[in-house]
This record gives sequence, structure tokens and C-alpha cells, in this order.
Amino acid sequence: MDNASSPSRAPHRAGFACFVGRPNAGKSTLTNALVGTKVAITSNRPQTTRHTVRGIVHRPDAQLVLVDTPGLHKPRTLLGERLNDVVRTTWAEVDVIGFCLPADQKLGPGDRFIASELAGIKKTPKIAIATKTDLVDSKALAEQLIAIQQLGEELGIQWAEIVPVSAVGDKQVSLLADLIAPMLPESPPLYPEGDLTDEPEQVMVAELIREAALEGVRDELPHSIAVVVEEMLPREDRPANKPLLDIHANVYIERPSQKGIIIGPKGARLKEVGMKSRKHIEALLGTPVYLDLHVKVAKDWQRDPKQLRKLGF
Repeated sequence: MDNASSPSRAPHRAGFACFVGRPNAGKSTLTNALVGTKVAITSNRPQTTRHTVRGIVHRPDAQLVLVDTPGLHKPRTLLGERLNDVVRTTWAEVDVIGFCLPADQKLGPGDRFIASELAGIKKTPKIAIATKTDLVDSKALAEQLIAIQQLGEELGIQWAEIVPVSAVGDKQVSLLADLIAPMLPESPPLYPEGDLTDEPEQVMVAELIREAALEGVRDELPHSIAVVVEEMLPREDRPANKPLLDIHANVYIERPSQKGIIIGPKGARLKEVGMKSRKHIEALLGTPVYLDLHVKVAKDWQRDPKQLRKLGF
């Protein structure tokens, strides 16, 4: 008998997973719970995750790279179509798809729309995840799990697993990682141990500013805000033990009338946005930051291909 194959440890696995689900299904919250740090921005407004923010879960036996796709929805604008293309390409390239369905809401047309799209992707294993289980009692949860099972049968989807989780109460989150790990291909780690995300820092900083700018005015400006970080430079002539990072960023809105909403009376709101996002940015980058924010109008940027490219979509 060959010695080399005797009690060897199970092979290390590494690969990609993405969570899908209608807006507010708990995708970003779950990503953060698995990774253990705030990476994808969470917000109670659909469509805030514009970029593929990856969270990386490091385990002794496996490395799971989470690709966070924007919500799939019936497109109404050019931006909408572009986001949907991004979603489908991502689904075809990952090793596992987790379909998030909030436990506290009956399955609706939005869930069915996504499930029917998923049914067309044959090879990739799919896990159905009932999220937000902290919001329901056990009877309602059982009914939801049965409904999820039936949805799969109806559309010809073979769920690899159906798992209830609550990212808030941290219930079952590590179990979810245990279930996904064996579905990944054998591979050495794809990213160095310390990495939590491979998203360029500038994009993450822009996301944090955007989140703070939407805070409190989501009803008035659903998602007509884009943020572009023009530059991030260490302030010169600072002593090594007291660095300062200068960040210059523009907040783009679609119409001049929205300017007042973002800036607020006597600039109070913009100041608040700056203070809030600066705290998060400093926590993310681990260094003091000077944040210079400007509000600019980019007419109808959601419908204009040239503007979309300039704003990074």
C-alpha cells in the first residue's frame, strides 16, 4: 500500500459563491456575517450594492470567496439592463449559488422570477437560504421551508440544501459555511490569509459615502446617487506616526433640485454625511482621513451610457 495516501488530511478547497435574492432578501447582511466584517454595504433600500463586492471567508479546510451581485430585477433603465447582465454572467461563473428568501415574507413574484432564471443554470449547485428567521416563529418558518421546497419542485430546481439562517442572531451562519465548503473545487487558497475583500479601496470608500448620503433621504432619492472618489492621497509632510489621508470625492445626483436635499439647510446634511462616512472609512482603512465632499449634477446619469461609464458602471 502506498504510504503517501495513508491518513492524509482532506484536501483544501477554494472557490466562489454568490447570494442571490430579491432586493432586501438579506444578501449583504449574510455576506458580512460570514466574513465577520462589514464589507458589502447593507441598507434597507434595494439596489445599493452596485459593485461586485467580494467577501472572503478563511477556514482551515477551505476558502470561500463571496461575490455579491446586484439584485436581479425587471429592468426599466439602461442601468437596470446592465446590472442584470452582470448578474447572469456571475451566476454562470461561481461554484455555488445561495438563493436568499426572507422567512418573514411570503414567496412572491420577485422570488419566482429569480427562481425561474436560476432553473436555467443547470450545473451550479443551489442552496436555498431562508433568511431573517429571527423575525418569525417556528410554525411560520416551517411553512416557508415547505414553500421553498415546493417552488424548487415546481420549477425543476434540485436544492442542494435548504437552510434557515439569521445573520443578525448569528444562528446557523457557520453551518452555512460548513455546507458550502465541500461543494467547492479542490484548490489551494486563492487569496492571502489577511484579505477580506479584493474590492479596490476606492470603490469601498465610495460605497460608504453613498450609504451615508442615502441615509434618511431614501424616499426622496431612491438610488439617483453615485459617488466617485477622485483621489486618495497621503498628506505630505506628516510625521510617520501621524499620517493623514486626503480623500476627494464627488456625490453625483441627477437633477439640480436634488442638490438641496443632499446638502441640507446651511450645508448641515452634507456635513453629517461627511462625518458619518469618515468614521466608517477610518475604521476600514485604519488611518485618519480628511474627507472633501462635493455635490455635482450629472444630468440623468442612470440613462446615459457615457455617464454610466464615467461613474464606473
